Amino acid sequence: MLIDLGYGAGGPYSKRAGYDIIAAAEGGLLHVTGEAQGPPTKPGVGLTDLCTGLFMHGAIVSALHARNRTGKGQKVDGSLFETQLALMVNIASVWLNMGREAKRWGTAHPSIVPYEAFPTKDSYLVMGATNNRQLAILAERLGQPDLARDERFRTNDARIENRVELNKILHELFQTRTTDEWLTVFENSGMPYGPINSIEKAFSHAQAQARDMVHTLQMDSAADGEFKVTGFPVKFSESKPSVRINPPLLGQHTEEVLAELGITGKKVDELRRQGVV
Repeated sequence: MLIDLGYGAGGPYSKRAGYDIIAAAEGGLLHVTGEAQGPPTKPGVGLTDLCTGLFMHGAIVSALHARNRTGKGQKVDGSLFETQLALMVNIASVWLNMGREAKRWGTAHPSIVPYEAFPTKDSYLVMGATNNRQLAILAERLGQPDLARDERFRTNDARIENRVELNKILHELFQTRTTDEWLTVFENSGMPYGPINSIEKAFSHAQAQARDMVHTLQMDSAADGEFKVTGFPVKFSESKPSVRINPPLLGQHTEEVLAELGITGKKVDELRRQGVV
């Protein structure tokens, strides 16, 4: 049996309603999301909802494995709130062990500099130099090799201390070219970098196509007979995941569900006439 609530089956909040953004707020995610001097920001997708489903999936598989070994089933009890606390991972570790409160950093990283989104002439480019070797490559590709030799920026500790000065230089440099031009500059550099894509660009990405991240289902109910869904993010060496059952139509299983509740025949017809189902 799966129990998946806003706050879990036990504890003082077990009866309280819970939704994605509420769990994100109370579980600390909104506190660390957004620009440093701006308000808390909701992530663009229901991250807590989605991750709770992933946790529950793993928990169900584990419970089934335990049942196969022991012959005993068990309740699986999870919640949005507990998922969100678990997702705080390294931020949680810093607080629990060092008592250091977290804050918002926008796209920047608290302990790696540079590592964030930079405005270009026409959009944004996300780039990170996670070690001194990569900083030297960055400086070379920017046409500013002296940056890597500057005492203010030679080590990551120094770059953290002089974050504002380095970012000012980088912001000015990145705004001299378009994002596509910078992509060409950094190609084959070994640097971690990438554009901030629209949804259209993300799904037309060459890697998305190569990795089969869009599946097309045949559906008579769709206007053109087809319905596209996201592909499977994990690949298997010996088998290929597939969609075996199409998404149901609105009300497709109404009578089946009502039958499980003991409601059949004329009672169903009556509910339909009343507009209940």
